[in-house]
Amino acid sequence: FTFACCTLRRAEYSLTEVNQHIMKFTRLFDIIQHQKDAYPQQQSLGHRVNGKNVFYSTDEVIELANNVSLGLLKLGVQPGDKIVLISYKNRPEWCIADIGIQQIGAIVVPVYPTISSGEYEYIFNDSGAKYAFVGPGDLLDKINAIKANVPTFKETFTFEKTPGARHWEEIFEGGDLGEVERIKATIKPEDLATIIYTSGTTGNPKGVMLTHNNIVSNVHAVNSIIPAKRGEIVLSFLPLCHIFERTASYTYQALGVSVCFTGTDNLGGDTGDLKGVQPAFFTTVPRLLEKVYEKIYNKGLELTGLKRTLFFWALNLTDNYDFDKKPGGLEGLKWMIADKLIFSKWREALGGNMKGIVTGAAACPVKIMRVFSAAGVPIREAYGLTETSPGLTGNRFEPGGAVMGTVGYALGDTQLKLDTDGDFRKGEGEILAKGSNVMQGYYEKPDKTAEVMTDDGWFRTGDVGRFVEAHGKRFLKITDRKKELLKTSGGKYVAPAPIENKFKEDFLVEQMMVVGEKQKFAAALIVPAPEALKDWCKQNGIDCELQPASGNPELQRVPQSVLNHPEVQRKYQEVINEYNPNFSKVEQIKKFKLVGEPWDVSTGELTPTMKLKRRVIMEKHGSDIDAIYA
Repeated sequence: FTFACCTLRRAEYSLTEVNQHIMKFTRLFDIIQHQKDAYPQQQSLGHRVNGKNVFYSTDEVIELANNVSLGLLKLGVQPGDKIVLISYKNRPEWCIADIGIQQIGAIVVPVYPTISSGEYEYIFNDSGAKYAFVGPGDLLDKINAIKANVPTFKETFTFEKTPGARHWEEIFEGGDLGEVERIKATIKPEDLATIIYTSGTTGNPKGVMLTHNNIVSNVHAVNSIIPAKRGEIVLSFLPLCHIFERTASYTYQALGVSVCFTGTDNLGGDTGDLKGVQPAFFTTVPRLLEKVYEKIYNKGLELTGLKRTLFFWALNLTDNYDFDKKPGGLEGLKWMIADKLIFSKWREALGGNMKGIVTGAAACPVKIMRVFSAAGVPIREAYGLTETSPGLTGNRFEPGGAVMGTVGYALGDTQLKLDTDGDFRKGEGEILAKGSNVMQGYYEKPDKTAEVMTDDGWFRTGDVGRFVEAHGKRFLKITDRKKELLKTSGGKYVAPAPIENKFKEDFLVEQMMVVGEKQKFAAALIVPAPEALKDWCKQNGIDCELQPASGNPELQRVPQSVLNHPEVQRKYQEVINEYNPNFSKVEQIKKFKLVGEPWDVSTGELTPTMKLKRRVIMEKHGSDIDAIYA
């Protein structure tokens, strides 16, 4: 059994040829024109409609973007005006509007669809937004609810025909592009392209100012990472309002691959977009990979007899997998059997054509990366922030280009160093970055900008890490968030993230948050994995009927009576006992509290990029935490 992930062919055309084309553009709206010049696509940007792929060609994308530009000029839009883009589901119209706005010098302000009306009002006022383009759902209602409190705001246009609003095509204008071309000629690479408001775990979001060059430099840096070739289809479902997916979308256009947009709720199942599109690549966040793994694991639990035995035999094989490892002899035969009987079905569920997945935005559990990669679905972790457009480091797909448990090595002209001036373990420090991709600053917040920039121009990421030497390169390992370090009453520091990520490798643990600030010991709030716990309960003669979560009925909760059951408590103590030896004495979990209600973006405990809002969780579970330390 050979691992395709170690021998991926980069493309039909040489990387030199790709770079010759890509290096020609310096502004974001130039990318689609260079796609036309270098490798025009009949299927450039598209989506799924009634189970079929529907695409715009390169020429159609350019024509529609020009129509948007001319329409906005007729409305009186000036260079520097702020225009909002919002959609629950990724769609080609989002990218077309993005191009049309940028090429007349206006500034795109992408907004997360799931945030509250109060946050909408803050962002619209802070940016001085004038117009908005929105997808379907309650987005128009959210804007209508706050527009009277936003003096600068004029009108909303909808991507789908909606009563009470103008359809975006109503502003389309054709004709002479002279004024558009004149404005384009005045836009420099160092000019502001977008303001992206950080999701933030505390306080009001800050508007990150990114120039054309900030993002374009990242496109140049990451194009060689993506293992998809011209004519293949990639899937895009992470929100385009997040810089991770947005930069990926520009890179896809630059590479000349076809992009099919969808939403996270349309991926799985026999009729889902993974099987329908059969993508060669996509980007994701760890939480979605964890959910896919949970479904695979739960399917295994439903099997009986020999099928169940083979499933878990194959799963256990993955524990010994590492990048670039090629088993031979008897071990190789085992892998060949496992691949034929088990892993091939996993790949089929992901469309059967997957060459690789890049995950970012949060730490990816090593077990998740190992299981998928071992099954022939290569996972690589990258790292960055909104403030860095976003990529700082990335693991590659070629041999020697990745190290498990790290976020890869520096991209492009990025420079990295550690600031060890603080309470850090030996060899660790706050990660500082410098490069073309580092933001201009926070919009109209020079004091906040000064807080994250050193006197000599290094950006403070707020993340703690260390370097790992391997394959002749310096790989970066993230060990925690600086602001999330806990200090016990004994003066010892505890880094929550590595502990949480390790425990989440267990199939019974859905979510976890370590607590212990100014306390004698570290403890944890644990949200059980509902389906896995239900199956365990069934095997152990415990009644466990899952219920709709009170905060979001689409999610499942475990009843409190089950959480309080002595055998369930004993089982989770066994989990604690199993994983505690991976950590020092001060980091080990001494007590825990099981939480039935899942944490979610919709209920406020997670940011849109699936990070824990620790302050919110601590407030909601204050009594649980008090009980732990009583």
